[in-house]
Amino acid sequence: MKIISINAGSSSLKFSLFDMRNESVIASGVFERIGIEGGKYSIKYNGEKLQCEVNLDTHTDAVEILLDKLVELRIIRSLNEIDGVGHRLVHGKDKYKESVVITDEVIHDLDNFREFAPLHNPANILGIEAFRKVLPSVKMVGVFDTAFHQTMNEEAYMYPVPYSWYSDYGVRKYGFHGTSHRYITEVMKGILGKDNFRLISCHIGNGGSITAIKDGKCVDTTMGFTPLSGIMMGTRSGDIDPSIIPYVMEKEGKNASEVVDDLNKKSGLLGMSSYSNDMRDILEECEKQNERCLLAKVKYVRRVVDYIAQYYVLLGGVDAICFTAGVGENSAPFRREVCEKLACLGIKIDLDLNNKRGEVTKISTDDSLISVYVVPTDEELMIARDTLRLIGG
Repeated sequence: MKIISINAGSSSLKFSLFDMRNESVIASGVFERIGIEGGKYSIKYNGEKLQCEVNLDTHTDAVEILLDKLVELRIIRSLNEIDGVGHRLVHGKDKYKESVVITDEVIHDLDNFREFAPLHNPANILGIEAFRKVLPSVKMVGVFDTAFHQTMNEEAYMYPVPYSWYSDYGVRKYGFHGTSHRYITEVMKGILGKDNFRLISCHIGNGGSITAIKDGKCVDTTMGFTPLSGIMMGTRSGDIDPSIIPYVMEKEGKNASEVVDDLNKKSGLLGMSSYSNDMRDILEECEKQNERCLLAKVKYVRRVVDYIAQYYVLLGGVDAICFTAGVGENSAPFRREVCEKLACLGIKIDLDLNNKRGEVTKISTDDSLISVYVVPTDEELMIARDTLRLIGG
């Protein structure tokens, strides 16, 4: 069984083609600058990488080229080998609590929910429609970023605002990165060898979220109504006093959308350091005693520690803490500093193990009261697994 996992953006389309007999990646790649001058694509397969510049007026153009290349490069013999297509869908509100076979109703709902994810839902629809046009007989599955978090109870997802904001406008915590947190949960279930466990999953990349998980279900998560809330991120502020927004609007003559754009794109590590949104750059500057980068790093670590500590209490103790995504998987100094600040919980890590990369690794010592792991995430594989399950493979 061969499944394609798709992540469609407004001007991009990323893909991974899986052989689900052994869950191996046959090919992967990305089409960029769709609908923009200077379109290009790259495809990795069999240890090789094909790169090409090409006009990409629509997502359908990208899909047609992708499928033609899969056959032309003999990655597959024919399009009949493609058994299903799985799409990453960002926002399903509280209607979609799990992945679903894509129907006209699902597409209609995605369009209705576009105000909750104005950049992503329309792009997801473009990806779906492109594959429907080129592969009309192939079943497709939608995997929602928000789905895993729909097990939160009212106490967790409700905001202390007028109730009509929720009942009339859907203002509540939805959470994101759910596919990644679900993947980490499944991996840890296998490692711990039990269904009943308490886990704190830390998806720390340019965007980041932390999720409290009990017995395989989300109890709470840091991202909320939008991905802007929660921990400090590469360019996002995370939690701030909302009164800052009208104050800055008045001072800088901006409207609310412009200030929120600043909070999304010019804040976080980038905003505090005035240097970079990349933790690698920040750490290099910290070695040079760059004061702003030092402050940004300390604040970044503190925000993560604060939420881990909060979720430790919420869960009544923790069996394991997992780090994943770009920073979580690759920055040993970041993990070390976080764990050192959590030493009061009995956490101890092995510095040599902490320096490992690219594989599932237990980095805590044998006498650590809480197990700490680095688990590389694989959202594309999670999408492929759901697709295979739902199409009846």
